Amino acid sequence: MASNHAQPEAVGQGGALWSGRFGADGGADPLFRAVNDSLPIDWRLVQDDIAGSVAWVRALARAGVVTRDEADALALALGDLADEAASLLHPPTDSGAEDVHTWVEQRLTEVLRDRGHGELGKKLHTGRSRNDQVATDLRLWLQREAGELVELTEDVQRALIAQAEAHAGTPFPGYTHLQRAQPVTFGHWCLAYVEMLGRDAGRLRDAAARADECPLGCGALAGTAYPIDRDALADDLGFARPSANSLDAISDRDPVIELVGALACLAAHLSRLAEDLLCYVSSEFGLVECDDGVSSGSSLMPQKRNPDALELIRGKAGVLIGLHVTIITTVKGLPLSYNKDLQEDKAVLFRACDESRLLLRLASRVVNGLSVDGPAALAAAEGGYASATDLADELVAVGVPFREAHELSASAVREAIDRGVALDGLDEDFLRTLSPSLDAAGVLGRLTVAAGLEKRAALGGTAPARVAEAGRLWSDRLGPSDADRDRSQEPGGAS
Repeated sequence: MASNHAQPEAVGQGGALWSGRFGADGGADPLFRAVNDSLPIDWRLVQDDIAGSVAWVRALARAGVVTRDEADALALALGDLADEAASLLHPPTDSGAEDVHTWVEQRLTEVLRDRGHGELGKKLHTGRSRNDQVATDLRLWLQREAGELVELTEDVQRALIAQAEAHAGTPFPGYTHLQRAQPVTFGHWCLAYVEMLGRDAGRLRDAAARADECPLGCGALAGTAYPIDRDALADDLGFARPSANSLDAISDRDPVIELVGALACLAAHLSRLAEDLLCYVSSEFGLVECDDGVSSGSSLMPQKRNPDALELIRGKAGVLIGLHVTIITTVKGLPLSYNKDLQEDKAVLFRACDESRLLLRLASRVVNGLSVDGPAALAAAEGGYASATDLADELVAVGVPFREAHELSASAVREAIDRGVALDGLDEDFLRTLSPSLDAAGVLGRLTVAAGLEKRAALGGTAPARVAEAGRLWSDRLGPSDADRDRSQEPGGAS
């Protein structure tokens, strides 16, 4: 364990990598170190920092700065250091290291010294800066994390698609202004959120794609003075290309801003889903029910069954939106190139990703456990004179201009309200007063919810056949989840 090894010699500011400029007396003020030291936060980047260091060693060897033997010794020790770091249960804060980069270099120097390589570890940092290190580490971590968040987003989509396929023809009230507007199917409602989440997944992929540039080799801000092959270096680390401008590469935090922004948008969509469901599960609506596993009770009122999971999803959106505001505000006034303010980026990014992981898993769980009260949903879809638009369309079909048809249909709604009946409860004689050309008997048969749903068969409509088709298209597009693919590869699993 790292904490059992001797501490590096105290030089200037507590043995920091930058301590040469400072005197040997004293050291960094504990208050300053409490704010400045970032090891507990950036420890998450340790494996990426080591991977970047191995690639840098190879680049130094290609440039003739270290020998092949030295490069092999450095790379071997770094590999062992990766294993050591993976075995640690907590960040090695008792090591005295200021940050993850310091810890890697200090431990590497100790390991190589113990192996008889003298001060070889101190050659690692030749030609690079912690500035290009952290920018590289961050992009490596972010790209990997973005891919995992996409998969979790697609899991929520899969849960919604399963509900959509089960309820492709289940009538459900559609709302505008939170007032009953026109009937839809519950499956159509589910697929609306599948579309939103599909765009969110695209934004996450876009953020990762724009982060696919390697800052390593840009030094502190002006580039490295050594003949580093940055194309080969980028390729070694799996990047598409090296970054083109050292000033930009060092100070750029667009990938963090963009990813956290995408997560804020994703959270807003999940919050809207939660808000819809909070209405639908309430006793006032009574259309949908969450299962017991994501509900809670009251410490005082025995009858209560609270949809707390939905409220937590809605609440997390505020956290993620706040994190996006935090990082973009941090960056907005910074001069080129690096400033210590940028140290705040990791805490924002890591929390945004952690919160989003939890949020997405909970959303999948909630959606998978939803049940729809079909009779109540049908009754709600039939209520509120939701077939008034269909009556207007019938009038248009016999030559009445739409604006006039709209007024006539509204008058029919007023008549139905006065009589206390639904639109299809009006008599044929009244309907003929709207237009002599109207097939009154036929119209009454076409003012049902089922008929209204079937009519809306244009692309994007709520007709059950269209909903089923859209669900199949999305299911084919996403394919099975990683977990399902893994299970299919197990002995006895489905092929």
